[in-house]
Formats: sequence, C-alpha cells, structure tokens
Amino acid sequence: MDIKSLQDYFTLYKEDSLNGRYITLENILPLLEKLSQKLEIKEIGLSENNAPIHLIKLGKGSNKLLFWSQMHGNESTTTKSLFDLLNLLTDSSNSFGKEIFKECTIYIIPILNPDGAKAYTRLNYNQVDLNRDAQQKTQKESIIFSDLVERIQPDFAFNLHGQRTIFSAGQSNYSATVSFLSPASDMERSITQSRKVAMDIIGKMNSTLQKCIPNMVGRYDDGFNLNCVGDTLSNIEIPTILFEAGHFPDDYKREKTREFIFYSLVTAIEYIATTKITGKNYEDYFLIPENGKCFYDIIIRDVILKDKNVDIAIQYSEKLIENEVKFIPKIVKVDMLQNFHGHREIQGEKREIRNENVTVEILPEAELLNFYLNSELFLIEPVKS
Repeated sequence: MDIKSLQDYFTLYKEDSLNGRYITLENILPLLEKLSQKLEIKEIGLSENNAPIHLIKLGKGSNKLLFWSQMHGNESTTTKSLFDLLNLLTDSSNSFGKEIFKECTIYIIPILNPDGAKAYTRLNYNQVDLNRDAQQKTQKESIIFSDLVERIQPDFAFNLHGQRTIFSAGQSNYSATVSFLSPASDMERSITQSRKVAMDIIGKMNSTLQKCIPNMVGRYDDGFNLNCVGDTLSNIEIPTILFEAGHFPDDYKREKTREFIFYSLVTAIEYIATTKITGKNYEDYFLIPENGKCFYDIIIRDVILKDKNVDIAIQYSEKLIENEVKFIPKIVKVDMLQNFHGHREIQGEKREIRNENVTVEILPEAELLNFYLNSELFLIEPVKS
C-alpha cells in the first residue's frame, strides 16, 4: 500500500477518544462495547488485581496473527494504534478488512497488563515484569497469555512495546521513532527459519516507513533471554516481531509515532494476507541500523560551571499525578557531551551558571527547572502528556 493511502486511512480511522500517554482499561471499555456489536470479544481471564483481560478475534483465514499490547502498562502508544487498526478493519464500507479476513484470523489483546496501565508502570500489580516471566509464569497474566498461545498456535506473533527517548537509529542524530526486533531463539542468536520470516516482514515495514520517516527506524538489540516472551516464542519457532514505539521530534504524547505504528501494522497484515512469506528477503532486516543511545531530552551546551566548560544533560522522568502523566526534568549528566544529541538544545555560549548547586541527580520539586546563565534565565518546562 502506498504512503498516501496509509495517510488517508489514518486520518479517517484514528480513534479520537484515545490520546496521550495514559491509556487504561477504563479508556478502552467503551470501545470494546461498541466493537462487540461487530466482532467477537471475550474476557479470557483476570489480572492479579482482578481486572479483566480481553481478547478480540477477527476473520476466518488460515493465517493466525496474535497481537498484544501494554504487557508493560506504561507503554501505551501501540494500544492506540491497535484501535486505529480495528476501526479500519471493521469498516464495512471498506473492502480492506474483508480481503484481510479471507486470509487471516487476527487475535488482539489490547491491554495485557491492566493493573500496570492503571498505575502507569512497567510492572504488574505484584511488581513483576511480565516480559521476564515467560518461563516461570508466576503471574496470572503470564499464564493467561501462555494458555492462549498454546490454544491458538499463532503463525505470527506481534509483541507491541514502547521505548524511551534516549534511543537513536544507529550512532546518529536521528531519533529511533520506531524500532523492530526479530527476537533471538537461542544464545547463539541463530538465524532460524522462523526468524527469517519475521525479519522478512520487518524489512517490508521498514521499506514503508523509510518513505515517511527516513533514517528514523532502528533495530533493537537481540541479546537472548529465554525469560522474555518474544525469545520464548522464537525459541518454539513462532515468527515473532517486537515493536518499540519511540520518539518523534516534539511528540511526547506519541501521536505521530502512533501514526507510524499504524502504517507498520497495516503493511504487515497486508503483506501476510497477500504473500507467501518464505523469509527469502530476510537480509533486508540487517540494513536497519541497530539502536544507539545517543539522545537526551534536553542538552544545555557550552556553559561554565565551577570554572569548567561543560554541557548539561536533562532527561524527563514520567510521573502519574492526578491521572495525568507529568514529565519532570531531571539532570542526569554534567560533562562534555559532543557525542550526544538533545531533542531540544539550548546554547549557553560559555556563560557561567550561578547556581552552585547544579549536580547530577537533582530532581526539582518545582514545575520549572531554572538555570541562571549570567543575566539570562532559562526556564525548562516539563512537557505535558
């Protein structure tokens, strides 16, 4: 599908009731109720704090695709994109969904970790990372997911996550707005047949994204850890694709990134529905640069602190305050940072910082972090969700 068609689809099918970073079960329940009139939605279990976990099923085709989002509760961008996708697939006036359903059966868990989503945390109610619980399966959510995989035996698995603003596409000054991974299946990171299939699909999605965000797609590290869900699925030869929704310039709400995730999902589904994927194009995957960590949210360049010429790096920490995600600026490094980039950069022009208390790990209590550079006052405001 061409970029213009994808752009038109996103404009038409974006789910406007979902926005920002704080997406919870309460936000999606009305959407599930509405969608239940068109397709099959089941409650497949309860979380550790007894919140329902839902499974959406669409289509009757032979290719079985499983998608799950918010395994980490504070990684919500892909959840928004899934509902954008659902709006497209369930529009009876559009033939796209009808064609997909002939070839594919799609299963979607929109929020696997509803307790973590409510608390805006990576972890579940028991402070367990579900993405490190694939083998022991100590948590209800892990058991629910494992049982589902065993029951439906998916042909393709889409593991949907979000990543921090620190990531770059390679060692570059381009933010990794979207990153992909074909998880390793063993310690040797062998290129198995199932990984080739996943890599082939990732290459196809990357080809689409390069037309709208050139040089802003990264490849996530494939270090093997069998406790991770993706690695476990890859280990049992299920082609698995991990998404990391990252940062686009000035997009802390991740609304632009949401759009690019939507493009990727539509591209992948259409590719699977229309092509016998053998993995023959897997080498295109390695054209994607591996993620670097070259970014801070803000860098104040070239200032004098205690008679030393330095840069000051600031990273936002995310806090849920009164049901709103606040981005609180925090100094994380004071050094010469010529090999790093800021999503926002302030030129200090060798002016002296008069605040002698500027040190690493200051977490300001106030809404504004103030730097006095001679007579000039810089106000670094927390961004809003």
